[in-house]
Amino acid sequence: MSANTDRYENAVARYFEAWNAGDPEALAKAVTAAWAVDGGYTDPLADVRGHEQIAAVIAAAHAQFPGFAFRLTGRVDGHHDTARFSWELVSEADRSAPVAGSDVITLDAQDRITSVFGFLDRVPAGA
Repeated sequence: MSANTDRYENAVARYFEAWNAGDPEALAKAVTAAWAVDGGYTDPLADVRGHEQIAAVIAAAHAQFPGFAFRLTGRVDGHHDTARFSWELVSEADRSAPVAGSDVITLDAQDRITSVFGFLDRVPAGA
């Protein structure tokens, strides 16, 4: 495994730590570790910048899907300062995964996320 591959995988691991943080303090710490100060997050439902707004989007997802966790599906692929990966939102109770998507992230020189462009591949009706 190359150093560059480690770079992308480590950044994505920090990303999932933020998305799976269990309480507001852990969430704030994980977002700070994963994103650059002026980093952004954009998907069909949100377009935000900065740690506080990113944490608010993640907290809203937790409120909408309590008892669910995000997990990587497949492998992380990257080049230069960009990586892409796919994920599922999995129920801790029955292991169902009603939501799935693919994200593209860009990284700064410290390997913190400067932008996320998220795509929803599977969403339940009414969500």
